[in-house]
Amino acid sequence: MEIRNIAIIAHVDHGKTTLTDALMQQTGMAEEGVSMDSNSLEQERGITIYSKNTSVNYKGTKINIVDTPGHADFGSEVERVLRSIDSVLLIVDAQEGPMPQTKFVLKKSLDLGLKPIVIINKIDKPAARPDEVEEMVYELFLDLGANDEQLDFTTLYAIAKQGLAKKKMKDEAKDLSPILDTVLELVPVASKPEASEKSLLLQPFNLAYDNFLGRLSVGRIYEGKIKKSQNVIIKTKDGERSGKITKLFTFEGLNRKEVDEAEAGDIVMTAGLPNIFIGETICENSDQELLPAINIDEPTISLNFLVNSSPFAGRDGKFVTNSQLKERLKKELEVNVGLKIDFSGTDHYKVYGRGEMHIAILLENMRREGFELQISQPHVIIKDVDGVKSEPFEEVTINVPEEMSGTVIEKLSKRKGTMLEMKPEHGNTKIIFEIPTRGLLGYRNEFVVDTRGEGIIYTRVIGFKPYAGNIEKHDVGSMTSMATGKALGFSLYNLQDRGVLYIGATTEVYEGMVIGNVSKGDDLTVNPTKGKQLTNVRASGSDEAIRLTPPTELSLERGMSIMSEDEYLEITPNNIRLRKQKLKEQDRIRDQRAKRKE
Repeated sequence: MEIRNIAIIAHVDHGKTTLTDALMQQTGMAEEGVSMDSNSLEQERGITIYSKNTSVNYKGTKINIVDTPGHADFGSEVERVLRSIDSVLLIVDAQEGPMPQTKFVLKKSLDLGLKPIVIINKIDKPAARPDEVEEMVYELFLDLGANDEQLDFTTLYAIAKQGLAKKKMKDEAKDLSPILDTVLELVPVASKPEASEKSLLLQPFNLAYDNFLGRLSVGRIYEGKIKKSQNVIIKTKDGERSGKITKLFTFEGLNRKEVDEAEAGDIVMTAGLPNIFIGETICENSDQELLPAINIDEPTISLNFLVNSSPFAGRDGKFVTNSQLKERLKKELEVNVGLKIDFSGTDHYKVYGRGEMHIAILLENMRREGFELQISQPHVIIKDVDGVKSEPFEEVTINVPEEMSGTVIEKLSKRKGTMLEMKPEHGNTKIIFEIPTRGLLGYRNEFVVDTRGEGIIYTRVIGFKPYAGNIEKHDVGSMTSMATGKALGFSLYNLQDRGVLYIGATTEVYEGMVIGNVSKGDDLTVNPTKGKQLTNVRASGSDEAIRLTPPTELSLERGMSIMSEDEYLEITPNNIRLRKQKLKEQDRIRDQRAKRKE
């Protein structure tokens, strides 16, 4: 059977996963309602986090499809996937046009010499403008340095939600066969027949983990055949080691199917190689050539993971000990290649990740599994590049109503942002900035407030550049509880004028817990459990109803972006709380005095 290998790339929410689901249903590989975004977090956030494999059979050909993440924090996934396929389907929203994340993935595709097939999706939208969007895609290809062959791309038009596609706008659409036919016509066959006669050459581009089989690798066979129980050699630039394939799977629809043998061109999952890593070469003989290594994007932020030590520790979680935390982080390293962890600390583990979103996804998965832990404030990684102190920078694309653009430009400029471009777009203003990651930490919440929720912000890491110096941020102080008990409405009513509260009435609090912020900038210790002094004298007007402003609830990302140096974010299955590292006020005062003396 002939094999074609493709990846689907698109910006968040442009219909990538919807299209893949529809292709599987129309080729009989999946039932209706079954989605590629199987992870509950992905379904809630509406984004693809982990790249996944599926395959469809069409006209006697097996088409392997790899769904890729669209978010820049998961960029390390994207590049690896692109190395193992022969063409990409680039999906673009017919109203929004190409977006920054599209640019990030597309640039990597073009650099690897792939020739994309463009699908303009959501052509049924009232504000759809397919011709204009196609022109925008062409301009983007030019900007990204596409060669003449890549610029001569094929465009299809689709409504993925309804499972319809067509080759020309005036054609009638019945199903998605125009897309599948185009793939058969334009995507090269994954391998020539003679490639299967050569010695095995396989390279993993992804990892998976199974509680029974251990570490699994997903890779493409470039040459030869691979068999179950086969002895193999794993080569790296530092040497080689031997191993044995214990189980072998290929992909059929959303399921993995156990097979005894697979040949060149196919994408397979192997078990039995416990120390296999992405980009290593799996082969038969020592004298075979190494395949080019796969680079993995470096982490940009670091923070400490600790056991939860708050007064409320152990109330919600199943896993609360240091050894359970260490075990879980070691397991995460098996599959999460964008992550690095330093296990040398006794009371904490230093975790290095690709961004706030990357770390937040890990924390959210852990709390859903029943873990309790606390984390320290995230810090940007500063390193030496060719003798120059450097830090990670990001490209920020912002789309806001025109009247709000001034505030956004002012705030990002103060945070050491440099404006690269500004132009009107559908009644809004599109602004592109280059800014240190440090300047972006904590900005998203301000952005939502400043644009009253109407602005859109996208970021992508563009690498390390010289350190930008001191960054001004509007700092608020922390409102910290001095008592343990239930917060009372009367007390919160008197505190809400001082700043923004993170808790509502009847919330349980403990001494040292941060219950809100103080707009004046200095920390404030308060008693949220204090009730009203009752007397037997009734005065008119003193018993009016208390009106509480709804609290600002802490999410993982918000907590990570607003926490201070001397605070921890406490994360349990049911609660996210902010607390001071030193719970007693006198301990905090003593610490501050000691710091001043230094």
